[in-house]
Amino acid sequence: MDFRDDADLDSSQVEDAGGGGGGGGFPGGMVIGGGGIVTLIALVVVFVLNNIGDGGDRPTQRRPPSNLAQECRTGKDADQSEKCRVVGVVNSVQGYWRTQISGYRQAKTILYSGSLRTACGAASSAVGPFYCPGDQRVYLDLSFFDQLHSRFGAKGGPFAQAYVIAHEYGHHAQHLLGRLGSSGSSVPTELQADCYAGVWAKNAVDTGFYEKPFTSTDIAEALDAAAAVGDDRIQSRTRGRVDPESFTHGSSKQRVNAFQQGYKSGKPADCDQSELR
Repeated sequence: MDFRDDADLDSSQVEDAGGGGGGGGFPGGMVIGGGGIVTLIALVVVFVLNNIGDGGDRPTQRRPPSNLAQECRTGKDADQSEKCRVVGVVNSVQGYWRTQISGYRQAKTILYSGSLRTACGAASSAVGPFYCPGDQRVYLDLSFFDQLHSRFGAKGGPFAQAYVIAHEYGHHAQHLLGRLGSSGSSVPTELQADCYAGVWAKNAVDTGFYEKPFTSTDIAEALDAAAAVGDDRIQSRTRGRVDPESFTHGSSKQRVNAFQQGYKSGKPADCDQSELR
């Protein structure tokens, strides 16, 4: 996953809010829109909080925000810095959706640690990445990428991170298209976001930010991450049993298949929610 060295990054699409301080703790189930659509990792919030606390009431050391405008200027910076890589992925994902959605409105990504308040309520680092339709922003604590490996068993890697970001922007696309929560069930909506992530991956090189199409190794990182956050895998790890009736995002197989469907097709129209159950 190599960025073009001379690609111009637009750091205004990402804000580093720093970290620490009183966002107030997580309210027990962040929702991102009508129909009870939960965030990428909200299914396991209750289990994660049991282990690491809610992150909102403890004193935390404030991390000063980075100056992304100075640090993240080109694709070369994106290859050398995790935060700049986020900027590059966000630029590419939004560059793609701008060509697909008339009147596309950009969604800023907010990097944070500790806790903060959003238009969807208070959130802490424990919740993982999420999209909030109330303010049309993606919220991301970079420590989640370490947890993806250490807590959820994913191999990780740069493209696993790109998959997570692209999934959240898939929710933004759904919001703009009026499809967020349109099925009445969260699973098809989440699988569509996975499919949209695959569609972006297929078309990413055309956005001008990447040196060449993604390799099979890159795609394998995304598929591994998708499998790691499948409801069945998480429930088995945290509960010791699997309850399909309580799935919110889909099984590992469903999530992998949804991403693969989008990647194979490269067309958002082939990510119909009714076909991704």
